[in-house]
Amino acid sequence: MPAVTADPLTLTRVGIDISTKPELRDRPVKRVTVAPSGHEGEGFPVRRAFYGATRAEVDPFIMMDQMGEVNYAPYEPRGTDWHPHRGFETVTYILDGTFIHQDSHGGGGVITDGGTQWMTAGGGVLHIETPPEDMVVRGGLFHGIQLWVNLPSVKKMIPPAYQNLEADLVKLVTTPDAGTIIRIIAGEIDGVKGPGSTHTPIVVAHATLSPGSRMTLPWNPAYNALAYGLTGEGSVGTEQASFGLGRLAVFGAGDTITLTASANSSLDVILLGGEPIGEPVEQYGPFVMNTRAELQRAFEDFQAGRLGVVPANGIRPFRGR
Repeated sequence: MPAVTADPLTLTRVGIDISTKPELRDRPVKRVTVAPSGHEGEGFPVRRAFYGATRAEVDPFIMMDQMGEVNYAPYEPRGTDWHPHRGFETVTYILDGTFIHQDSHGGGGVITDGGTQWMTAGGGVLHIETPPEDMVVRGGLFHGIQLWVNLPSVKKMIPPAYQNLEADLVKLVTTPDAGTIIRIIAGEIDGVKGPGSTHTPIVVAHATLSPGSRMTLPWNPAYNALAYGLTGEGSVGTEQASFGLGRLAVFGAGDTITLTASANSSLDVILLGGEPIGEPVEQYGPFVMNTRAELQRAFEDFQAGRLGVVPANGIRPFRGR
Protein backbone atom coordinates (compact mmCIF):
# COMPACT_ATOMS: atom_id res chain seq x y z
CA MET A 1 0.00 0.00 0.00
CA PRO A 2 2.25 2.86 -1.21
CA ALA A 3 -0.21 5.77 -0.80
CA VAL A 4 2.25 8.26 0.73
CA THR A 5 4.69 7.45 3.50
CA ALA A 6 7.68 8.94 5.34
CA ASP A 7 9.88 8.48 8.39
CA PRO A 8 7.51 9.40 11.28
CA LEU A 9 10.40 10.82 13.29
CA THR A 10 10.69 13.66 10.76
CA LEU A 11 7.01 14.68 10.83
CA THR A 12 4.99 17.24 12.77
CA ARG A 13 3.27 15.67 15.81
CA VAL A 14 -0.50 15.92 16.29
CA GLY A 15 -2.85 14.32 18.77
CA ILE A 16 -3.69 14.32 22.46
CA ASP A 17 -3.08 12.24 25.56
CA ILE A 18 -6.59 12.49 27.00
CA SER A 19 -5.40 11.30 30.40
CA THR A 20 -3.76 14.73 30.74
CA LYS A 21 -6.85 16.59 29.48
CA PRO A 22 -9.74 15.59 31.76
CA GLU A 23 -11.86 18.41 30.39
CA LEU A 24 -11.98 16.71 26.96
CA ARG A 25 -14.53 14.01 26.18
CA ASP A 26 -13.58 11.20 23.83
CA ARG A 27 -16.36 10.50 21.36
CA PRO A 28 -18.25 7.31 22.16
CA VAL A 29 -18.85 4.75 19.41
CA LYS A 30 -22.52 4.79 18.41
CA ARG A 31 -22.25 1.81 16.11
CA VAL A 32 -19.89 -0.26 13.97
CA THR A 33 -21.34 -1.50 10.68
CA VAL A 34 -20.03 -3.97 8.09
CA ALA A 35 -19.81 -2.97 4.43
CA PRO A 36 -21.36 -5.39 1.93
CA SER A 37 -19.55 -6.17 -1.33
CA GLY A 38 -20.81 -5.36 -4.81
CA HIS A 39 -19.66 -4.15 -8.22
CA GLU A 40 -19.58 -0.72 -9.83
CA GLY A 41 -18.96 0.76 -13.27
CA GLU A 42 -17.90 -1.89 -15.76
CA GLY A 43 -17.55 -4.47 -13.01
CA PHE A 44 -14.85 -3.50 -10.52
CA PRO A 45 -15.37 -4.82 -6.97
CA VAL A 46 -16.38 -2.40 -4.22
CA ARG A 47 -17.41 -2.38 -0.57
CA ARG A 48 -20.29 -0.02 0.27
CA ALA A 49 -18.77 1.74 3.26
CA PHE A 50 -21.83 3.58 4.59
CA TYR A 51 -24.21 0.62 4.58
CA GLY A 52 -26.01 0.44 7.94
CA ALA A 53 -25.46 4.10 8.85
CA THR A 54 -28.28 6.64 8.59
CA ARG A 55 -28.26 9.58 6.21
CA ALA A 56 -28.08 11.94 9.21
CA GLU A 57 -25.07 10.10 10.66
CA VAL A 58 -22.99 10.50 7.49
CA ASP A 59 -24.20 14.01 6.47
CA PRO A 60 -22.56 15.89 4.67
CA PHE A 61 -21.29 12.77 2.89
CA ILE A 62 -23.52 10.80 0.54
CA MET A 63 -21.67 7.54 -0.09
CA MET A 64 -18.22 5.97 -0.09
CA ASP A 65 -17.01 2.90 -1.96
CA GLN A 66 -13.80 1.04 -1.19
CA MET A 67 -12.53 -0.06 -4.62
CA GLY A 68 -10.59 -3.30 -4.21
CA GLU A 69 -8.12 -4.19 -2.79
CA VAL A 70 -7.83 -6.52 -5.78
CA ASN A 71 -4.91 -8.03 -7.68
CA TYR A 72 -6.11 -8.11 -11.28
CA ALA A 73 -4.99 -10.65 -13.84
CA PRO A 74 -4.10 -9.30 -17.30
CA TYR A 75 -7.12 -7.75 -19.09
CA GLU A 76 -9.24 -7.80 -15.92
CA PRO A 77 -8.95 -4.14 -14.74
CA ARG A 78 -12.16 -2.15 -15.15
CA GLY A 79 -13.37 1.39 -14.51
CA THR A 80 -16.37 3.49 -15.52
CA ASP A 81 -17.31 4.82 -18.93
CA TRP A 82 -18.60 8.38 -19.50
CA HIS A 83 -21.48 9.25 -17.16
CA PRO A 84 -23.09 12.39 -15.68
CA HIS A 85 -23.17 13.96 -12.20
CA ARG A 86 -24.95 16.93 -10.64
CA GLY A 87 -25.28 18.40 -7.15
CA PHE A 88 -22.18 17.17 -5.27
CA GLU A 89 -18.42 16.53 -5.39
CA THR A 90 -16.60 13.27 -6.14
CA VAL A 91 -13.32 12.46 -4.40
CA THR A 92 -11.26 9.57 -5.81
CA TYR A 93 -8.21 8.57 -3.74
CA ILE A 94 -5.92 5.88 -5.17
CA LEU A 95 -3.71 3.88 -2.80
CA ASP A 96 -2.41 1.35 -5.34
CA GLY A 97 -2.76 1.27 -9.10
CA THR A 98 -3.77 3.93 -11.60
CA PHE A 99 -6.93 5.60 -12.91
CA ILE A 100 -7.07 8.16 -15.68
CA HIS A 101 -9.77 10.83 -15.42
CA GLN A 102 -11.30 13.21 -17.93
CA ASP A 103 -14.40 15.39 -17.74
CA SER A 104 -16.47 17.50 -20.09
CA HIS A 105 -15.45 20.71 -18.32
CA GLY A 106 -11.77 20.32 -19.25
CA GLY A 107 -10.51 18.59 -16.10
CA GLY A 108 -8.36 15.51 -16.29
CA GLY A 109 -5.25 13.72 -15.19
CA VAL A 110 -3.65 10.56 -13.90
CA ILE A 111 -4.42 9.41 -10.36
CA THR A 112 -1.93 6.96 -8.87
CA ASP A 113 -0.35 5.76 -5.59
CA GLY A 114 -1.53 8.40 -3.12
CA GLY A 115 -3.01 10.87 -5.58
CA THR A 116 -6.51 12.32 -5.31
CA GLN A 117 -8.90 13.57 -7.98
CA TRP A 118 -11.45 16.04 -6.62
CA MET A 119 -14.24 16.92 -9.02
CA THR A 120 -16.98 19.42 -8.25
CA ALA A 121 -19.92 18.35 -10.39
CA GLY A 122 -22.03 21.33 -9.35
CA GLY A 123 -24.63 22.14 -12.00
CA GLY A 124 -23.55 19.24 -14.17
CA VAL A 125 -20.63 17.45 -15.80
CA LEU A 126 -19.79 14.23 -17.64
CA HIS A 127 -16.68 12.30 -16.67
CA ILE A 128 -14.83 9.01 -17.04
CA GLU A 129 -12.50 7.12 -14.70
CA THR A 130 -10.75 4.12 -16.18
CA PRO A 131 -7.46 2.22 -15.86
CA PRO A 132 -4.86 3.04 -18.55
CA GLU A 133 -4.09 0.60 -21.34
CA ASP A 134 -0.82 -0.61 -19.80
CA MET A 135 -2.54 -1.56 -16.53
CA VAL A 136 -5.32 -3.38 -18.39
CA VAL A 137 -2.73 -5.38 -20.35
CA ARG A 138 -0.50 -6.33 -17.43
CA GLY A 139 -3.06 -6.41 -14.60
CA GLY A 140 -1.80 -5.68 -11.10
CA LEU A 141 -2.80 -4.36 -7.70
CA PHE A 142 -5.61 -1.81 -7.46
CA HIS A 143 -7.00 -0.20 -4.32
CA GLY A 144 -8.75 3.11 -3.71
CA ILE A 145 -11.83 4.88 -2.45
CA GLN A 146 -14.46 7.09 -4.00
CA LEU A 147 -16.30 9.48 -1.73
CA TRP A 148 -19.31 11.65 -2.61
CA VAL A 149 -19.52 14.96 -0.72
CA ASN A 150 -22.87 16.74 -0.76
CA LEU A 151 -23.28 20.39 -1.66
CA PRO A 152 -25.79 22.67 0.12
CA SER A 153 -28.76 23.84 -1.93
CA VAL A 154 -27.21 27.27 -2.55
CA LYS A 155 -24.20 25.58 -4.21
CA LYS A 156 -25.88 22.71 -6.06
CA MET A 157 -25.66 24.51 -9.40
CA ILE A 158 -22.22 26.12 -9.15
CA PRO A 159 -19.90 25.70 -12.17
CA PRO A 160 -17.99 22.40 -12.36
CA ALA A 161 -14.37 22.38 -11.21
CA TYR A 162 -11.46 19.95 -10.92
CA GLN A 163 -8.53 19.55 -8.53
CA ASN A 164 -5.69 17.14 -9.23
CA LEU A 165 -4.05 16.62 -5.82
CA GLU A 166 -0.75 14.88 -6.48
CA ALA A 167 0.57 12.53 -3.81
CA ASP A 168 3.35 14.92 -2.77
CA LEU A 169 0.81 17.62 -1.87
CA VAL A 170 -0.81 15.65 0.96
CA LYS A 171 0.09 16.87 4.47
CA LEU A 172 1.92 14.20 6.46
CA VAL A 173 1.84 14.23 10.27
CA THR A 174 2.35 11.71 13.04
CA THR A 175 1.17 11.08 16.59
CA PRO A 176 3.18 11.99 19.72
CA ASP A 177 4.67 8.48 19.91
CA ALA A 178 5.39 8.41 16.13
CA GLY A 179 3.33 5.22 15.90
CA THR A 180 0.94 6.51 13.23
CA ILE A 181 1.27 8.30 9.90
CA ILE A 182 -1.69 10.52 9.01
CA ARG A 183 -2.18 11.85 5.48
CA ILE A 184 -4.45 14.93 5.58
CA ILE A 185 -6.12 15.29 2.19
CA ALA A 186 -8.65 18.01 3.04
CA GLY A 187 -9.69 19.96 6.11
CA GLU A 188 -7.75 20.47 9.33
CA ILE A 189 -6.54 18.19 12.11
CA ASP A 190 -4.94 19.79 15.17
CA GLY A 191 -4.02 22.94 13.23
CA VAL A 192 -2.59 21.18 10.15
CA LYS A 193 -4.50 21.71 6.90
CA GLY A 194 -4.69 19.45 3.87
CA PRO A 195 -4.48 20.71 0.27
CA GLY A 196 -8.05 19.98 -0.83
CA SER A 197 -10.33 22.97 -1.40
CA THR A 198 -13.88 22.14 -0.32
CA HIS A 199 -17.25 23.86 -0.65
CA THR A 200 -18.58 21.95 2.36
CA PRO A 201 -16.54 22.15 5.61
CA ILE A 202 -15.05 18.64 6.00
CA VAL A 203 -12.01 16.58 6.96
CA VAL A 204 -10.69 13.70 4.84
CA ALA A 205 -7.59 11.82 6.02
CA HIS A 206 -5.88 8.43 5.74
CA ALA A 207 -4.11 7.07 8.83
CA THR A 208 -1.81 4.06 9.18
CA LEU A 209 -1.39 2.81 12.76
CA SER A 210 1.54 0.49 13.38
CA PRO A 211 0.83 -2.69 15.40
CA GLY A 212 -0.16 -1.88 18.97
CA SER A 213 -0.35 1.89 18.37
CA ARG A 214 -3.10 4.12 19.70
CA MET A 215 -4.17 7.36 18.06
CA THR A 216 -6.26 10.05 19.77
CA LEU A 217 -6.97 13.10 17.65
CA PRO A 218 -8.80 16.34 18.48
CA TRP A 219 -11.97 16.55 16.41
CA ASN A 220 -14.07 19.60 15.66
CA PRO A 221 -17.11 19.30 17.99
CA ALA A 222 -19.34 20.81 15.26
CA TYR A 223 -18.41 17.98 12.85
CA ASN A 224 -19.62 14.42 12.76
CA ALA A 225 -16.93 11.72 12.93
CA LEU A 226 -16.57 8.51 10.91
CA ALA A 227 -13.78 5.97 10.54
CA TYR A 228 -13.62 3.27 7.86
CA GLY A 229 -11.20 0.34 7.97
CA LEU A 230 -9.19 -0.21 4.77
CA THR A 231 -6.91 -2.99 6.00
CA GLY A 232 -5.88 -4.64 9.27
CA GLU A 233 -7.50 -5.05 12.65
CA GLY A 234 -7.91 -3.03 15.82
CA SER A 235 -10.50 -1.20 17.87
CA VAL A 236 -12.30 2.13 18.02
CA GLY A 237 -13.10 4.36 20.99
CA THR A 238 -11.93 4.10 24.54
CA GLU A 239 -14.50 1.28 24.87
CA GLN A 240 -12.35 -0.63 22.31
CA ALA A 241 -15.11 -1.80 19.97
CA SER A 242 -13.82 -4.33 17.43
CA PHE A 243 -12.83 -2.69 14.15
CA GLY A 244 -10.99 -3.44 10.92
CA LEU A 245 -11.27 -4.07 7.19
CA GLY A 246 -14.68 -3.23 5.76
CA ARG A 247 -16.10 -1.76 8.98
CA LEU A 248 -17.47 1.73 9.55
CA ALA A 249 -17.38 3.33 13.00
CA VAL A 250 -19.91 6.09 13.69
CA PHE A 251 -18.86 8.25 16.63
CA GLY A 252 -21.12 10.26 18.91
CA ALA A 253 -20.55 13.77 20.22
CA GLY A 254 -17.32 14.81 21.91
CA ASP A 255 -13.91 16.41 21.47
CA THR A 256 -11.58 13.60 20.35
CA ILE A 257 -11.59 10.30 18.46
CA THR A 258 -9.52 7.25 19.43
CA LEU A 259 -8.42 4.26 17.35
CA THR A 260 -6.05 1.42 18.28
CA ALA A 261 -4.27 -1.15 16.12
CA SER A 262 -4.13 -4.72 17.38
CA ALA A 263 -0.82 -5.99 18.72
CA ASN A 264 -0.11 -8.13 15.67
CA SER A 265 -1.62 -6.02 12.87
CA SER A 266 -1.25 -2.55 11.44
CA LEU A 267 -4.49 -0.67 10.80
CA ASP A 268 -5.25 1.54 7.80
CA VAL A 269 -8.28 3.77 8.17
CA ILE A 270 -10.05 6.59 6.35
CA LEU A 271 -11.11 9.36 8.75
CA LEU A 272 -14.05 11.57 7.78
CA GLY A 273 -15.80 14.46 9.44
CA GLY A 274 -17.93 17.34 8.34
CA GLU A 275 -20.42 20.01 9.24
CA PRO A 276 -23.87 18.49 8.62
CA ILE A 277 -25.86 20.31 5.93
CA GLY A 278 -29.19 19.24 7.39
CA GLU A 279 -31.20 19.63 4.17
CA PRO A 280 -33.49 17.14 2.39
CA VAL A 281 -31.61 14.76 0.10
CA GLU A 282 -33.07 13.17 -3.01
CA GLN A 283 -30.69 10.86 -4.87
CA TYR A 284 -31.12 8.73 -7.93
CA GLY A 285 -28.10 7.25 -9.66
CA PRO A 286 -25.53 9.97 -10.42
CA PHE A 287 -27.62 12.93 -9.25
CA VAL A 288 -27.94 14.27 -5.68
CA MET A 289 -30.50 17.04 -5.26
CA ASN A 290 -32.95 18.38 -2.66
CA THR A 291 -36.28 17.55 -4.33
CA ARG A 292 -37.72 15.00 -6.76
CA ALA A 293 -38.53 17.83 -9.15
CA GLU A 294 -34.83 18.77 -9.20
CA LEU A 295 -33.92 15.14 -9.92
CA GLN A 296 -36.35 15.08 -12.84
CA ARG A 297 -34.83 18.30 -14.16
CA ALA A 298 -31.34 16.77 -13.89
CA PHE A 299 -32.38 13.81 -16.06
CA GLU A 300 -34.03 16.12 -18.59
CA ASP A 301 -30.95 18.35 -18.73
CA PHE A 302 -28.68 15.32 -19.18
CA GLN A 303 -30.80 13.94 -22.00
CA ALA A 304 -30.80 17.35 -23.67
CA GLY A 305 -27.00 17.61 -23.46
CA ARG A 306 -27.04 20.48 -20.98
CA LEU A 307 -24.73 18.68 -18.52
CA GLY A 308 -21.98 18.62 -21.12
CA VAL A 309 -20.87 16.42 -24.01
CA VAL A 310 -18.04 13.95 -24.41
CA PRO A 311 -15.14 15.95 -25.87
CA ALA A 312 -13.83 15.13 -29.33
CA ASN A 313 -10.61 13.84 -27.77
CA GLY A 314 -12.49 11.96 -25.06
CA ILE A 315 -10.73 8.88 -23.74
CA ARG A 316 -12.47 5.51 -23.79
CA PRO A 317 -12.09 2.42 -21.65
CA PHE A 318 -9.46 0.05 -23.05
CA ARG A 319 -10.67 -3.53 -22.99
CA GLY A 320 -8.07 -5.08 -25.27
CA ARG A 321 -9.88 -8.26 -26.10
